[in-house]
Amino acid sequence: MATIDLTDQDFAGTIQDNDIVLVDFWAGWCGPCRRFAPTYEAASAQHPDVVFAKVDTEAEQALAGAAGISSIPTLMAFREGVLVFSQSGVLPAPALEQVITAVKDLDMARVHALRRPARRSVVSPPPHQ
Repeated sequence: MATIDLTDQDFAGTIQDNDIVLVDFWAGWCGPCRRFAPTYEAASAQHPDVVFAKVDTEAEQALAGAAGISSIPTLMAFREGVLVFSQSGVLPAPALEQVITAVKDLDMARVHALRRPARRSVVSPPPHQ
């Protein structure tokens, strides 16, 4: 499945209407973002059951601000509308695969029971490789 571009108008609906959504916050001038893009695209082809979305932080500054983006690239993962992972920086392919697997394997009953209003990752970030 190809990646989709999200805007302020369709961000919330996409998160709520799909089981698992990964969102890459990026900008065209960002070298690390350009390095991460092929890895993200390849993962989207391997996981058709996951929505792989992208937000251009230059075009969607209000959305990036509302999401608390302070560094790019930033990857966020949502499951059942809940933010379960957020990390800035370039993830190598094996680390991205670990994140996807961990998000798929989450016990969402437990996540909903532990849920607090503050943003908090439920999935531990993979070690840098």
